[in-house]
Amino acid sequence: MASISRRPDGRWRPRYRDEAGKEHARHFDRKTDAIRWLDEVTASIVTGDYVDPDAGKLTFKAWFDQWSSLHVWERGTLLAAQQAAATVTFAEVPVRQIRTSHVQQWTKAMSRPASSRGSGLAPSTIRTRYNYVHICMRAAVLDRVIKADPTAGAALPRRRKAAAAMTIPTAEEVGTALDLAPTWFQPFVAVCAFAGLRLGEAAGLRLEDVDFLRRTISVRHQVQGETNATAELVAPKFGSERVVYVPAELVGLLSEHVRRARTGSGDWLVSSDGRPLNRNSAGHQWRQLRQAAGLDGYTLHDLRHFYASGLIAAGCDVVTVQRALGHSSATITLGVYSHLWPTAEDRTRAAAGGLMATALSARADSVRTGGS
Repeated sequence: MASISRRPDGRWRPRYRDEAGKEHARHFDRKTDAIRWLDEVTASIVTGDYVDPDAGKLTFKAWFDQWSSLHVWERGTLLAAQQAAATVTFAEVPVRQIRTSHVQQWTKAMSRPASSRGSGLAPSTIRTRYNYVHICMRAAVLDRVIKADPTAGAALPRRRKAAAAMTIPTAEEVGTALDLAPTWFQPFVAVCAFAGLRLGEAAGLRLEDVDFLRRTISVRHQVQGETNATAELVAPKFGSERVVYVPAELVGLLSEHVRRARTGSGDWLVSSDGRPLNRNSAGHQWRQLRQAAGLDGYTLHDLRHFYASGLIAAGCDVVTVQRALGHSSATITLGVYSHLWPTAEDRTRAAAGGLMATALSARADSVRTGGS
């Protein structure tokens, strides 16, 4: 129901009731403006585009807290979303007043170094934080809190191409790391390098996850958390629960470790003082190891890249690599490792090289036969 009336002071007052029965009104000097505003509001109600003008008054922080509380997230996902929301420069701005310029100011601030010695956040980190805020604002549009998403189309720092950004240790370097690793830490390095496990997945392995007879490792859990106080055992990332088929050499290394450490049923495969490794403890151990091995610049995750590159070099197709790595789709695998697969040019050269080698070999055989 809508109406327009003239107030004693001569101004025009259009009124309407929204779908919830709540009355809204504004005041205009001209009747034409009052009619235009009322027509626009009525049209938005009819088309389903109506947004309560009072809904957008809550701040971004208030909206994020309300929105995030409705999601059933893994602890790591929730922490990442909260970290992203905590960095925005418009936390106290009403969501209806947030503009694309606010978002650009925020992303630019993340790109700047926090100190003279810093270099700012990596483009991939900025993009991850942006994605959480973007999803949050898109939800505000769907819930009719705001009419449009101010984060849509925001310009983000360019990421380096995977071929340039990815660092992969050589087989000799990985061998050196294994040789110099403390005996108890060797299995951790080995399952990352020769089974492609993520840090948390390697930390979450128990004895029963390894089938020594069938030579498989079942990835059923991962350890999340940076410290012993915050570490917890949770399910793997979405789509990452899998069975990895491992070589006999890795099984032998793990078997010797179990015998030596007297690991029993239910025990962590690799542990420090009976507790699973967390992100900080595993990272600290790896940093000490890479310094001793002269592998500065490599991370534990680079061992996973080493594993993937080995599968690709051996001729494994994208689906095989996807399943081994626990990616939720082949698209993700190609997005990360497409530059490692042979290109059409590589295959052309290899095929032509094979033809040439065959032809030259046949010619040499003919010459030898003729000479004899």
